[in-house]
Amino acid sequence: MFTGIIEELGEISNLEKHAGGARIKISAEVVTENTAEGDSIAVNGVCLTALDIKADGFSADVSGETLNRTTLGKLSVGAKVNLERAVTVSTRLGGHIVQGHVDACGKFLEAVQTGGFWTVRILFPKEIGQYLVYKGSISVEGISLTIADLAEDSFAIAVIPKTWE
Repeated sequence: MFTGIIEELGEISNLEKHAGGARIKISAEVVTENTAEGDSIAVNGVCLTALDIKADGFSADVSGETLNRTTLGKLSVGAKVNLERAVTVSTRLGGHIVQGHVDACGKFLEAVQTGGFWTVRILFPKEIGQYLVYKGSISVEGISLTIADLAEDSFAIAVIPKTWE
């Protein structure tokens, strides 16, 4: 489990697609601290198993199902990714409980800036509408956010300056 509070912005440094999935290498420094092989790391909100952990990054295997169901399948070398280590019993739950199992991908519609704040509207697939709640928590690219507006086929999230940066 995760909290949706991003610890670090990593970068895809290598991507090897093969039958059934891919192996990605991610450049990172913070999330590799005190992380053992086999530990979970959320990459854009997707729970992956950390492999080949070094001080400057780690690798992970990504199944074909995960590539097809999440935004990870659209990433290429050089892409930035949100990273978070799994919670522990002593972790502060500053966001909300995020499992790292992605239900669907939305489509970005617009982002409107008001001062340093942003309102982002996302179109969602019809099949997940029943699970969305006005003022409820949602994870977008692994970030814990609150639904500020809910329409029949889209929702809006309000993003504070710290999260936007």
